[in-house]
Amino acid sequence: MRKPDHHILVCASFRGTEAKGKCIKKESLQLIPYLQEALVDRGLNAMVSSTGCLNLCEEGPVMVIYPQGYWYRDVIGEDAVDEILDALEEGKPAEKYLLA
Repeated sequence: MRKPDHHILVCASFRGTEAKGKCIKKESLQLIPYLQEALVDRGLNAMVSSTGCLNLCEEGPVMVIYPQGYWYRDVIGEDAVDEILDALEEGKPAEKYLLA
C-alpha cells in the first residue's frame, strides 16, 4: 500500500475504553463502511480510521480530513459523506459541514 493522500478520522466517542460521547450515539461508526466503499468507488487514495473522543460532542458526528485539516460537524448519513467527498475531489472544503 502506498502512502494515502488523505487520512479521514471519524470520532468514535471513546474516552478510555468506553464509547460515551454523542458521536457514537449519532451513529458515527456507521459512516466508516460507507466511507471506505465510496473512496474505492471514487478511486481516492485515502485511509479511514476511527478515533477516540475529539471533544466536540455538541457538533457530532465529527470527521476530520488530513492533511487538509478540514474539521467537519454534523456528518449524519451517506448524503453528508457524499457532499464532503465531492468537495474533497474538487480540492475544496464542504462549507456546509465545516467546523468554524
